[in-house]
Amino acid sequence: MTFDDLRQARPDLAFIAHWVKPGAHVLDVGCGDGVMMEYLQSDKQCSGYGLELADDKVLESTRRGVRVIQQDMEKGLGIFGDNSFDTVLCLSSLQMMKHVEDLLRDIVRVGREAIVSFPNFAYWPHRVALLKGRMPVSESLPYEWYDTPNVRCATIKDFRDLAEEVGLDVLECIALQEGRMVGFLPNLRGDLAVFRLRKKGAQ
Repeated sequence: MTFDDLRQARPDLAFIAHWVKPGAHVLDVGCGDGVMMEYLQSDKQCSGYGLELADDKVLESTRRGVRVIQQDMEKGLGIFGDNSFDTVLCLSSLQMMKHVEDLLRDIVRVGREAIVSFPNFAYWPHRVALLKGRMPVSESLPYEWYDTPNVRCATIKDFRDLAEEVGLDVLECIALQEGRMVGFLPNLRGDLAVFRLRKKGAQ
């Protein structure tokens, strides 16, 4: 898979892929269909694993040549030792977790760095929907309130505060809109938040 293939399939992943160093050992927590790991393996010569629970997604990832461990992320990452990976990805999965703090601590335990993304609930169309008395539905939050897998709603500012509380350094924080970085008023104009994180004091 080339960079252009990834950018056409998932512009957000194409942007995030720039943060992963060539040849890195990577864990993709909640890897879904494996498209990100497929790209990192083929174009950036990365190694590693995907972690996924859903049977159909595990099958798709395997077909892409991704080594997948079928496991519930809520049970933690205890099968991996400290600093087992250069980078741990948790992309558009964190908002589906009940125990976000525990998972964040585990992610930075097993990885020297982590890249986390999630739908930004403060995105202006979400605010407009709430003003109209409705739960938001958008490209980043595509589900109706009654069938959504998302159990957590957060804004960029909320997550920055949480990172501080659980002892993480925010190395970079950006907002994306249709895969492009938002510079002006990111918490209002970005529909996807992306953080690059590291445990405080780690080098």
